[in-house]
Amino acid sequence: MDSFSTGSSGTGSPQISADEFMDQMKVQLAQAYAEEFLETVRGKCFDKCITKPGSSLSGSESSCISRCVDRYIEATGIVGRALFSASR
Repeated sequence: MDSFSTGSSGTGSPQISADEFMDQMKVQLAQAYAEEFLETVRGKCFDKCITKPGSSLSGSESSCISRCVDRYIEATGIVGRALFSASR
């Protein structure tokens, strides 16, 4: 039995199929990407938009953050589509 077969190995832990393994890897990669994306956006947009950190955001800071995040999401979509179409 190969290492991706379902069933038990000698250790008593269940084995997963290659498809299940790939699905788990995709989920983990998506989570890691989302976390990295949020950290990048948070850091860059904070640095760009928040001039005087305080207990609340001013109206201009709030709108700047909103526009900044929207631009990052749009840019990420454009890059993703370009990479996807290039890989075909």
